[in-house]
Amino acid sequence: MRIRTLTSLAAVLMAATFAVAPASAEDLHKFADTARLVSIGGSLTEIFYELGAEGTLVARDQTALYPEAATQLPDVGYMRALAPEGVLSVNPSGLLVIEGSGPPEALEVLSHAGVEYQTVPEGYSAEGVLVKVRSVGQALGLEDKAEALATKLEADFAALKARTDAITEPKKVLFILSNQGGQIQASGTGTAANGIIALAGATNAITEYEGYRPLSEEAITAAAPDAILLMDRGGDHGATEAELLANQAIALTPAGQNKAIYRMDGAYLLGFGPRTAAAATELADLLEGKAHN
Repeated sequence: MRIRTLTSLAAVLMAATFAVAPASAEDLHKFADTARLVSIGGSLTEIFYELGAEGTLVARDQTALYPEAATQLPDVGYMRALAPEGVLSVNPSGLLVIEGSGPPEALEVLSHAGVEYQTVPEGYSAEGVLVKVRSVGQALGLEDKAEALATKLEADFAALKARTDAITEPKKVLFILSNQGGQIQASGTGTAANGIIALAGATNAITEYEGYRPLSEEAITAAAPDAILLMDRGGDHGATEAELLANQAIALTPAGQNKAIYRMDGAYLLGFGPRTAAAATELADLLEGKAHN
């Protein structure tokens, strides 16, 4: 079983928490100058590398944690709290941002400063990943390479679907974002966590709300998850198995009774980039007890 670790997942935590505004792939076009680009959004940066276009990058944001080579690029800040000064300090010719980046005022300042920026739609589904790949290819003028990557990923997602179609009793999964101060923050619908659970052929144990909210003990008991999923990280937001099972409501769920508590690297699990089919397959194997040690 492959369990990935990161030294810091604060940026991924934040990226997974917020909703995003609508964007359209139809608005994408090749940058006038692709010599010095900044990528905002970890999944977009991954796609740059998959397309062999990393040489065009001069900076990235805090959510770009993979591949490791990307972490050597200058960091212009967190995707939702960009400062124009930080972006301008790398003298970019263009800025490619994932939907929901900002704040809008910062992007407007950059635009007025002569930095062309384009927005790639976000989507927590197989189709969302393919849209990202084709959008990045269009912005870079690398449509052929992007289509080749998209075709490969389509095959990966088709194999995943064949794998999950064989699941006769989908597991109910509770995704816990944090357990700070003993307060469980869990995912509802409309999140990357909800999307990856669905791709893995499971169901979200919480469907009563969108986004991430605190859960009462009564709500945890009523949800009765078969498994609990967390990002693999430490710090104040982390939670050991013992800490989770000390919560009486969790201990009484099927997940608690069977100690079905799973952790995966946050960027891998929630990134919705080129590795998503692999992440969902790995999650499906964990939930179905077919993971390899």
